[in-house]
Amino acid sequence: MNIEYGNGTTEYGTGISISLTGNEVATAIDEWLEKNHVKVNGPRTITVNGEMCKNGHIYVDPSGSVVREEIFDGKGSKK
Repeated sequence: MNIEYGNGTTEYGTGISISLTGNEVATAIDEWLEKNHVKVNGPRTITVNGEMCKNGHIYVDPSGSVVREEIFDGKGSKK
């Protein structure tokens, strides 16, 4: 997983970009199922839109934020 400031050029800021591998997307789906009391035992294949997921991307709007060891504010880097 890679978290970085986005390339947005809105008047509100850059936003935040989160990139996931296909395995990370599958793990996220598994975790969501468990959170909703769905237990899957044994091997499984998770597809997205009918295909194996090679990667995933989440864009967080400038009005949002992400916390992972540090806080990423959607308005952009404070540097």
